[in-house]
Amino acid sequence: MLILLGLVTVQAACAAVFVSDILVGVLGLRAVPLAWSVRELIEIGAAVGLVLGTILGALALRQSERRRRKAEQRFEAASGAFMELVETRFEDWGLTPAERDVALFALKGQALSDIARLRGTSEGTVKAQSAAIYRKAGVSSRAQLVSLFVEDLMEARP
Repeated sequence: MLILLGLVTVQAACAAVFVSDILVGVLGLRAVPLAWSVRELIEIGAAVGLVLGTILGALALRQSERRRRKAEQRFEAASGAFMELVETRFEDWGLTPAERDVALFALKGQALSDIARLRGTSEGTVKAQSAAIYRKAGVSSRAQLVSLFVEDLMEARP
């Protein structure tokens, strides 16, 4: 981050050289003209700074894109591992297809009323299915159900 801040500062200073030179010329503010060789060196330095800034900015952008892609791949892998864990647990507990749906919605944080609406059933049915899920999983609440998966994921960390 510090490198990017330095990069932006250098580019701003180089751009300021060109803009100030134009403004001084247009407004006629310079009383003592600079020697041509000094002026050329200043402009060359500013141009080199802008070109280097562009190159380094492109490299920083490319590096940032690589990091984003890598993070996305890790997220997809973790998501896939989580779904494998969920499916394994559901199989171990012997959940019915309806109970699997309800458990998955519960893990996603859906309210009982929303689960009932999404599944086209009554809230009472969803409550009964939730109770069966908790019994089969050996827990007494949604929070404990979620904590089972969190614990499994924490244990799986390298």
